[in-house]
Amino acid sequence: MVGCQPSAVPVISSPAPDQQTVSVSELARLLDLRVAETTPTHTILRRSGNTVMIFTHRGGSVYINAKEVGKVSYVSQDGEAYMARSLVSTIRSAMRIPEPGPGPGPGFPGVSGCIVIDAGHGGKDPGATSSLGFYEKTVNLAVARRVAYLLRQRGVRVEMTRTGDYFIELEDRAAIANRLNADLFVSIHADSSPKSSRRGFTLYVANGASWASRRAAGALEDAMSGTGLSSHGMRKANYHVLVDTNGPAVLVEMGYLTNRHEADLLRDPYFQNRMAQAIADGISNYLR
Repeated sequence: MVGCQPSAVPVISSPAPDQQTVSVSELARLLDLRVAETTPTHTILRRSGNTVMIFTHRGGSVYINAKEVGKVSYVSQDGEAYMARSLVSTIRSAMRIPEPGPGPGPGFPGVSGCIVIDAGHGGKDPGATSSLGFYEKTVNLAVARRVAYLLRQRGVRVEMTRTGDYFIELEDRAAIANRLNADLFVSIHADSSPKSSRRGFTLYVANGASWASRRAAGALEDAMSGTGLSSHGMRKANYHVLVDTNGPAVLVEMGYLTNRHEADLLRDPYFQNRMAQAIADGISNYLR
């Protein structure tokens, strides 16, 4: 029936008062999607096995992997379709997360060693609270688990200081690395600042850090620069987990949760995967 088909001409309308909306192009940017197809009636966005289809007329449906998740709110004079900003998180949560294949992967032959991955904070200690309301401890654990998985796929022995949402004393975290005589201890965190404009990742080593710790921080910085975040480089600070660890130790601040853009990235499972991949690559490069 012709009357049931969407019009080929966008219907021009105005947004509801105070409605928080996002355009198709901004949606693609926020979710790191590419525009695969654009017609007068719809736009298709894709990434890593995920398909977002948007019928670009007012009231047109928005689909993620063939499942309807919402409606287009309005269409501007230039034909750009807008939808509720809440759909960003709805689509993100519905996207499939690709699993890396088995084996050590290209570029890291013969990587071996013992690595301790420390997911910062946990349990009664939530760490920083993001500008979007979630806790640092959650992001730290999600990325740390992913790093451990990727390293184990490459044949590296990995121990985690925590594998769930519970609290561990700082000295106990370092003691795990000392007991195992670990080749490297990496503590994973997310940063905060009174200035919401502050952004970027940072690597920390102890004030009296060994050459091996500094080399590990450099390898991590090189790899993490590929995530698209800016780098504050390597800094020195006498954090307990760095000072109390006998072997090489680095603390990673992945980005600023108080910066809305970076908070949005760090809660995205796809970006968490990208960050974990970079950290795992940096560790692997250090071990070679």
